[in-house]
Amino acid sequence: MREDVRGELSLGEFAQSVNLSVWRLCHIFKSDVGMPPIRYLRLLRMERAKNLLESSFLSVKEIAFQVGLNDESHFVRDFKSTYGFSPALYRSHFQNNGNGEEHNGNGNGNGHANGNGNGTNGNGHVKASKLADIASHTILPSLHVLFVCFGVSNCL
Repeated sequence: MREDVRGELSLGEFAQSVNLSVWRLCHIFKSDVGMPPIRYLRLLRMERAKNLLESSFLSVKEIAFQVGLNDESHFVRDFKSTYGFSPALYRSHFQNNGNGEEHNGNGNGNGHANGNGNGTNGNGHVKASKLADIASHTILPSLHVLFVCFGVSNCL
């Protein structure tokens, strides 16, 4: 799934490829991953879309197609429900802030996780609460905190 978020393989074909019934595959997948395969695929698509919004100049429609969604309105709805912002607004926040860390995903549009509005502790270091906020809006929060902490001195 991670290699091809476009999801060209149906759930039935996926189950058949591992020699399981669809029901059994879903049961095993949910017990191992913590969510059904379709939900996991949607989260992978949104994570990939977020990365494309941050790193490319593709249009929202092109990004939707890149992640396997042919309907732009469904893509915008799914992205907003995942991250709290529409794709265009997320890209705008990311570009204006240079790194996208002001996003807090609560949908109120202010994007500030603390009183000073920039997520730092006054000397340029990211506060632990800001890291937790950033990580809570990713697919793999613990890994993202680890990577963010690794790149920031005096993380905690």
